[in-house]
Formats: sequence, C-alpha cells, structure tokens
Amino acid sequence: MLKRISALSLAVTIATCVEAQDAEPAADAAPINRAVMMADQVVQILDDTVDWYRMLGVQQQSATQPSDLLILYANRQAADRVVALAFELARANAELLSSQAEVSQPVDADTPGSPQALQRDQRELDTRRTALQAEILGTQRQLGPAEGEERTTLQAKVAELQGELDLVNARRNLLSNMLDLAHETDANGSGVTALKDHIDAIAASIPAAAGLMPELGSAEGADMAGVAPAPAEQVGVRRFGIWDLGANALRLQNKLATIDDVDRRTEELQETFTRIRVVPEEQIKMLSARGDELAARSGSDARVLKAARDEYDTIAWLFAQTSSILVPLTKAGVLLEQYRGNLDSWRDSTRTQYRAALKTLAARVAFLGLLLGVVFAGGELWKRAVFKYVQETRRRHQLLLVRRIVVWAIALVIVGVAFATEASSFATFAGLMTAGIAVAMQSVLVSIVGYFFLIGKYGLRVGDHVQIGAVSGEVIDLGLVRLHLMELGPQHGPTGRVVALANSVVFQASGGIFKQIPGVSLAWRELSLTLPASADYAAIKERLLGAASRVLEKYREDLERQTRELNKTSSWGREEQAQAQVQLRFSPDSIEAIVRYPVPLQRVAEVEERMSRALLDAVRGGGAAQLTEQPA
Repeated sequence: MLKRISALSLAVTIATCVEAQDAEPAADAAPINRAVMMADQVVQILDDTVDWYRMLGVQQQSATQPSDLLILYANRQAADRVVALAFELARANAELLSSQAEVSQPVDADTPGSPQALQRDQRELDTRRTALQAEILGTQRQLGPAEGEERTTLQAKVAELQGELDLVNARRNLLSNMLDLAHETDANGSGVTALKDHIDAIAASIPAAAGLMPELGSAEGADMAGVAPAPAEQVGVRRFGIWDLGANALRLQNKLATIDDVDRRTEELQETFTRIRVVPEEQIKMLSARGDELAARSGSDARVLKAARDEYDTIAWLFAQTSSILVPLTKAGVLLEQYRGNLDSWRDSTRTQYRAALKTLAARVAFLGLLLGVVFAGGELWKRAVFKYVQETRRRHQLLLVRRIVVWAIALVIVGVAFATEASSFATFAGLMTAGIAVAMQSVLVSIVGYFFLIGKYGLRVGDHVQIGAVSGEVIDLGLVRLHLMELGPQHGPTGRVVALANSVVFQASGGIFKQIPGVSLAWRELSLTLPASADYAAIKERLLGAASRVLEKYREDLERQTRELNKTSSWGREEQAQAQVQLRFSPDSIEAIVRYPVPLQRVAEVEERMSRALLDAVRGGGAAQLTEQPA
C-alpha cells in the first residue's frame, strides 16, 4: 500500500494542478477524499456486528445434535471472519476520516503553533538530524587513520556534532508532543483519535478481531469468545415418556425460534453492509474516472507534470484505502449469505425433527387415551354386569367398590408408565412411594385387607349377631376400614350404644369373632334343677320334658327350619333335633336334672321366662327343687 499523503501536500497538489490546467476548481477534486462512514456510524456498525457475533452463544445452547454442532462450527468460522473484516474496514474508514480532517483544515503554515507549522518544523528537524547523522558517520570514518593533532581535531568535531544531534532530537521530541497536543485539541483530529481508541477497545473484547480462531469444543476457546458451553445432554439416549416427548417438542420449538431470531439479526446486518457498500463503490468509480481524466491530459511543463504525479499518488492512496473498505464489505456479504444458508439448513433439519416429535407425541397421547378408554369401558361393562346379575344390595356394593379400586389402580399405573422417562425409574419411584404409603398407612391398609376377609362366604352381614372379644352386638354397618355394632345386653336386647371396631380385628390373636351361621338365629340354652334324692326322678323327668316341649311348641316351625340350615352346614353327619332334652345326673345327696332346649335369639328373654315357670310347675308336685340357668 502506498504511504499516506499529508494534508498539506494534498492541498498544494490539487491547487497546483488546478492553476496549471485551468480545469475544475479544487472543490471538484476534494470530494473524492471523503470517508464512507462517520465516527458514530463506525461505532454503531461495530456494536451491531459484536452483538450479532455473540448470538453464537445462543446457538451453542440450542445445538444438541451432531449435525447441529457441524453447522455451529461452520457458523463460528464465518462469524469470526465477518468480525475481523468489520474491524478491518472500520480501521480503514478511520484512516480516511483522519485524512479528511487534515484536508479540511486551512493550509496556513505561517501561523505559529498551527499543526502545519509544527509539521514543517518537524520535517526540517528530521532533515537536519539525517544530515548530522551522516556527517558524524563520515567524521568517524576519518578518525580511524588520523593521528596526532588531526585526530584530536576530528574527535572534537564528533563531540560537537553529537551535541548538536542531541539538541535536534530534543527539539524534535518537543515538536512531536506539541503536534500530538494540537491534534488532541483540534475538533476533527480528536474525533478521529477517539474513534481509533474506541475501535481498539472493542477489538480487545473480541478474539476474532485479533485474529484468534477458537476451536469448536474447546472450553478455553468458548470462554474466550464469550460463548457458554452447551449444556451436557445425553443426545444418544432415546426416551419415550410423554413428559420427555413433550419437553423435546418444546425444546425443538424454542430452537426454531432461536434460529429465526439469529437469521433475522443476520439479515439486518447483511442489509447494513449492503447499504454501506454503495458509498465506497461510488468513490472507487470517481477515483477511476479522475485517474482516466489525468491520463487524458497532456503537457510538457515540468510543474504541471509534478502536480499530476502528486495527484496520481493521492488518488492511488485513496483508491487503496477505499478498496480496503470495499473488499471487506464484499467478503462479509458473501460470508453472511453463507451464514444464512447454514441457518436455512439448520432450520429445515430442526423443522423435520419438530414434526417427527409432534407425530410421536400425538401417537403416544392417542395410545394413552385408547388404553384409558378400554379400561373405563371395561369398568362400565363390569358395572352393568353387577346391576344385571347381582341382586343382593350388599354384594352389589362390594363388587362396585372392588370395581372402582381396580379400574383406578390400572388407570394410574398406565398413566404412570406413559409419563415415566424410563421403566427402571418408574419402578424405583413406584417402589419408594409404595413403601412410604405402607409405612404411613399401615393400620388403614390392614383394615382394608381385613374388609375383604370379613365379606367372605362365612363373613359378616348387616343384621348378623356377633361377639367380638367381650362385645356382643348386631352388625349395622360394614365399611371398608371399620364396622359398627349395635351392642346387645345379656338378654340380647339393644343397650343403646354403638361400638366401632377396625376391620383389622380379624388379624388379632386374642378374642376372635363369633357369629351365627347364615340363615340360623338360635342358641341352645340349659337349665339345671337340683332334686332331692328321695324324689321320683323318672316321673319328674317325664314331667320336665313335657313342660319344655309345650313351651317350644309355639316356635316349632321356626326352630325346625333353622335346625335344618344348621345341619346342612355341619360336618358331623347327624341331624340335631330342635327339641328339648332332659338329662339326669346322680350324686349321693341329690339328683341334678339338666334341661337343654333351643331358643330363637330374638325371643331369648320371653322363652327363658316361660321355660323357667313351666319347669317349676312341673317339679312342684315332686318335691323341692333348685333351678339354675346357663347357656348351652
């Protein structure tokens, strides 16, 4: 690249060329030396480019498939080059802004302290320093062969020249500091300096602008680029739970939204670069036309030829600087187009995965609904069969309760398996949950199991007379967890109290449950009479048996029916007659007559009273007797 022409030389060249050729005024040539963007526009472009570059972090978080990582790698390479090109054109534009600031200043080299005067003095000091350095070298070469007084003279001359060179260097440093101060205090110069500092500061935060190319997958490169590593996911593990399928579909939907957002930002940046490229293209055309115009001119005047040569140098420098802006813009446009092509491929692949995920999720939900429909349809058929074929209200209630438990248990298992991530995790969760429920509801679960024991073939029914431990009563309610008894007194009459017992009583070792056989509601009772030893025991036995039979005659049919039911259930193989029996026991001092007879439980008090009175009347004529009553 050609070295930059100073502002003063550019102004003098253009003025000389115009004066010599009587062509267009200097104003026609000056506009070609204009920057593509102003300082604030350069900063804005860099900010937009850096923000777009940091979208790689969002892309990396969404990249979970191997194909996604390949696309991300290609986008990372393209994004690094785009950022580097953006800073390249920004620096080139800053150089043009600096040149434009110098050209725009009035050329007044006679004003003390002006940048032009300082530059002129600095050039003179540079020339003087070069001459002194050359003279010192020449004198030192002469000093080698010299001897005597000539050598002393040459050494004094070298010392004098070195002192003068030190003074020139000191003055040059002073002028350099003053020139920097003049540029800093100048409105145009300070803006360009601040722009360059700003560009350098932004470039320091982006490794791609400094030529660093972080490799994909390197944690250090990812951290340097400001991109967080992608979350670790087991991409190769296939999961089939509805919960995971739904989460996967939602993740793919978010990935599509991320790709669309990145593509929109890329399109905006691409349009910005395309809009900026118009100005350098026009400037290249103007510079080319200006060069062609200079080539078409002819002249032999040395002054004119020198002015043309200076202008050629200026045009060449401006052409190189403008090209350093146009070429990065063109390359960046191509890279951004490639970047968007990668995003399109990524979007198509993700959209295909998203549709497949939705189909799989819909199929799984439909299959779950079908299974639940079959379960509840079977439950409905069960319910209708119970109402059709089971007429007993209690049995119907029990079957419907079992139906409800079975149907909901199967439904919960199906839903749990459908939403579970893996069968092993579901089994572990179900095992822990079951163990916790078993420990927390141990008594309740035992009572529920006891309910099914109580409703068996010889189980309890509402209306049964039972004895549980020391409690005798009539069953008035049999629930899933506990049963209720209406307490009965010694004469089988209600006491007015209701006893609630847990169904787990069937598993208790002490006590036990005593109940009547279904269809049987009688008990055998005994009465003991003590007769004197001198009594006619045979006649008394006949009178006692006749009196007991007459008392039971009123209940004969009911007693015989219940006795038949009792004999059907019994495994003794003999029939027990529902009639009174009298047994005599002899002792040295007396004779004991034991009267055994059946009695309906509903009329225990009535029958026992009549039986006691009849037996006393029967033995009244046979001597004194002592009556003792006890159950059979």
